Amino acid sequence: MLQLNVNGRDTEIDADPSTPILWALRDNLNLTGTKFGCGAALCGACTVHLDGAPVRSCVTPVSSAVGHKLTTIEAVGQDPVGQAIQAAWIRHDVPQCGYCQSGQVMSATALLRTNKTPSDADIDSAMSGNICRCGTYQRIRAAIKDAAGTLA
Repeated sequence: MLQLNVNGRDTEIDADPSTPILWALRDNLNLTGTKFGCGAALCGACTVHLDGAPVRSCVTPVSSAVGHKLTTIEAVGQDPVGQAIQAAWIRHDVPQCGYCQSGQVMSATALLRTNKTPSDADIDSAMSGNICRCGTYQRIRAAIKDAAGTLA
């Protein structure tokens, strides 16, 4: 049994320690907001926060989360930064198909927690590992700037 803190709650799961966080979340905890995209940490759809830092859950073993705080898309809106990002996402009509959006939101939230006034280059760097097949990159950048302005 592994002891985890997921979305602010202590929980115990019966999983092999080498199981990727993604599958522990989806299969053991029924938290399906985190998506499987590529399985190789290349697309960002599986992004979650581990102690506030964005990580690719498809390649990170669940044992890495023991003793740390794991946050998923289901709880990212429980603080002002996550709320601002989610509200800006809606205002800018960011999603099209929506599949990548949980990972995009998680990366954007991590960015604004560490950089309150990101430049275009900062945004591009922080979001570079997140692929949107629908190509909503301009709306993503606009939403991040909007959220930053809301939080200022």
